[in-house]
Amino acid sequence: MINAHLPSVSVIGVGHHLPAAAQDNQTLCRDLDVTPEWILEKTGIARRYIAAPEDTAWSYAVASARQAMAMAKVQPEDIGLIVACTYSGDYLFPPLSAKVQQQLGAVNAQIFDLQANCSGFVTGLSVASDRMRVDPSVRFAVVIGVEFSTRYIDRRDSNTAIYLSDGAGAAVLGHVAGGEGIQSSAFHTDSSNFESVRLRGGGSGFANNGRAFDASIDLMEMNGIATWKQAITHLPATIRKSCSKAGVDLKEIDFFVFHQANLRLIEYLVRKLGFDMSKTFTNVAEIGNAGSASVAIALSEAVQRGHLKQGALVVLAGVGAGFNFAASVWRWTLGPPLTEVN
Repeated sequence: MINAHLPSVSVIGVGHHLPAAAQDNQTLCRDLDVTPEWILEKTGIARRYIAAPEDTAWSYAVASARQAMAMAKVQPEDIGLIVACTYSGDYLFPPLSAKVQQQLGAVNAQIFDLQANCSGFVTGLSVASDRMRVDPSVRFAVVIGVEFSTRYIDRRDSNTAIYLSDGAGAAVLGHVAGGEGIQSSAFHTDSSNFESVRLRGGGSGFANNGRAFDASIDLMEMNGIATWKQAITHLPATIRKSCSKAGVDLKEIDFFVFHQANLRLIEYLVRKLGFDMSKTFTNVAEIGNAGSASVAIALSEAVQRGHLKQGALVVLAGVGAGFNFAASVWRWTLGPPLTEVN
């Protein structure tokens, strides 16, 4: 359970940004050996968003952060930390978060990027919350999930093209009254399927210096069956662990926001946890799998649509390549932050 002697931290603003263009199954299947009906039956996904060639990950990150800051009524100079959760930033380095700091004018913010694949945003919220609780001088943090996954996939590969999309979501964290906000976090890694979802090209083991483009290396590879098995095995256990650490029974949870990987997977997980779909919000049918941005975008839309009630117990949960799992329990509040922290 969260240490009651440390300040409480909660989400006080959210936002998201999506590309202008979306691709439906009918259009996608012109280059695939599957049908639109098959995609819908197996994944529940009807379309996915694709960034334009001139779009940048940093501009999406900044757009979503500005929305979240406007909701939180936080000024750039008051931001003490920016965490960008991504595996598809514009550069290998410098970090995307530095560009976000520059564009926001958040001159007092510490920055770093966090790479935990699709569980990145949930992980980033926990890391930022921990930082704010041990150093109360960090009054506000911006945590962003942003991905341009479609830049790294073969649009003719049904293992990846039917799922992945682009976009960004953000949350502003602030200090709140005792007992509110984040209650606990739990993590798990099962690296036995380390090679099942990967992008090797551009890494130091497969550097692109001096070699021609090779689609077998330079585009994303994904084993969907391995992903499914990992998710149904470890994500429920990680959620239960987080609830146990928070001192709450799983049955007390009011709402879940999952990584939007596959609608059928979410339906299975909800049933396995003993709930029905009224306890969660999904947007994967219309948005697809936006990687580290997935939970962030879903959270932003769920807030906009009034699904998260003040005082509710909310679980955020994600699974990413590695495989790594992240879950956190929150006593939900979007109220104003404290002006002073003891």
